[in-house]
Amino acid sequence: MKIINFALTALLFTTVPLFAAETLSGKIVNVSDGDTVTLLINDADTIKVRLSEIDAPEKNQPWGSKSRQALTMLVATKNVTVLSVGKDRYGRTLGTLFLDEKNINKLMVQNGDAWAYSQYVIDHEYFRLQDQAKDNQKGLWSLDADQVVPPWEWRQNTKSKKTK
Repeated sequence: MKIINFALTALLFTTVPLFAAETLSGKIVNVSDGDTVTLLINDADTIKVRLSEIDAPEKNQPWGSKSRQALTMLVATKNVTVLSVGKDRYGRTLGTLFLDEKNINKLMVQNGDAWAYSQYVIDHEYFRLQDQAKDNQKGLWSLDADQVVPPWEWRQNTKSKKTK
């Protein structure tokens, strides 16, 4: 019995994240793009939230406006919960967005409206959802192959063109 208790305790401590998550609740008052929203909290304060573990097409990129529309349809003017894991380098709150019990970050990938952000993915289910969307040609995966460029590559290519 002691061995089972030890094993369960060890499992618990290895699955608990090493960071402290904060829970925020509020109303979505703006959708900037497919992975960034503005949350109104306390009926007075707003915070920018960057959806963690995903990366949506840029506004000027193929599927960029459709990605923004998809997120708008899911959460605009709705009360949501954000499980925050910290801040990004721009000072935005990083987190997972929940509408009721639905994980909106995963839904964006599942519907083909965002990529699993491979550099920052912790939950590997994002890759499975992305593969399913790809296999079913959902969302951005329905575009011609030359238009399906991950946003991190799109941004890098855009920077390269500006410096030439």
